[in-house]
Amino acid sequence: MPTVSRFSIAPVRSLALEHPTEIDLTGVGVVEDRRFFLIDDTGRFIDRTVVGKLVQVAAHTDPAATTLRFTFPDGSVVEDEVRLGGPVEIAIYGRTAVGHIVEGPWADPLSAIMGRGLQVVRCDQPGGTRLGDATSLVSDGSLAELARQVGQPAVDARRFRMLIEVAGAAAHEEDTWIGRRIAVGDAILRVTLQDARCAITTQDPDTGQRDLDTLRTLIAYRGLRDGKYADFGVVADVVQPGRVRLGDEVTVLDAEPTAWAAHSAASAAG
Repeated sequence: MPTVSRFSIAPVRSLALEHPTEIDLTGVGVVEDRRFFLIDDTGRFIDRTVVGKLVQVAAHTDPAATTLRFTFPDGSVVEDEVRLGGPVEIAIYGRTAVGHIVEGPWADPLSAIMGRGLQVVRCDQPGGTRLGDATSLVSDGSLAELARQVGQPAVDARRFRMLIEVAGAAAHEEDTWIGRRIAVGDAILRVTLQDARCAITTQDPDTGQRDLDTLRTLIAYRGLRDGKYADFGVVADVVQPGRVRLGDEVTVLDAEPTAWAAHSAASAAG
C-alpha cells in the first residue's frame, strides 16, 4: 500500500522548501504554501528561472501569513510581522496574482545576496494564483525510473517541489489515478491530470545550479503531452478537506476513472 513519505511547501515561491510532519488540506491546498512571491524593482515576477540561488534562502510563515521569517545561507535570520504596502497585480504563468507589497526588513538583505532589487509580495488570498489542482503528488517509483533513465543512482524529489511524496508505488503508478478519487489521511483528492514540468527541475535543489537535464530525459522516454508538456507526477483537487500525516496510506477509492474524467479528456481532445 502506498504511503505518504514527505511533504514539501514553499511559503515564498522559489525559496527553500519546508517539510512539515503533517499538513491541513483545504480547498486551496495548504494555506501557507506559495502565499508570498517576489518581484523586482520594475514589477517583474522573479523566480528560480531568473535567479536560481533563491533556493538557498529559507522562509516560514504562519497559516494567516501575519509573520514572515527568512533564514539566509550564512545562518542569519530576519523575522517580523507582515505589514502591507501598495497593491500589486501581476501575471504569473498565465494566471493573475493579486496582492500587496510587504513592508519590512526582508527585501534589503535578500536583494544584497541576489544582486538585484527584490520586493516581497503577499497574495491577498490563500492559494495565490490557484484556480484548481491545489495539490500535487509524485511517487518513489517514478523517481526511481527517472534516475534509471538519466543514469543516476537517485533523483532528489525536491527538484519537482511536489506537495506530497508517496512511497511504495510502482513507476508512474500515480498516472493511473487520474480521474479517480484517492483517500490520503483525512482528506479525499480527485486526481485530475499529469503535472507539466519546467526548467526549475533541472536545478540542484540546494544550490540552484543547473546540473541535470530532467526535461530532455522526460521527453525522451515519456514524450510530450499535447505536443508541448513534459509531465512528471500528477495534480489533484481537494474534494474533502482534512489533515494528512507522514505514514498515512494512499487509497484509490474508484475502480475506474469517473465520468468527469472521460468528459475532461473528450473536451481536451476537441
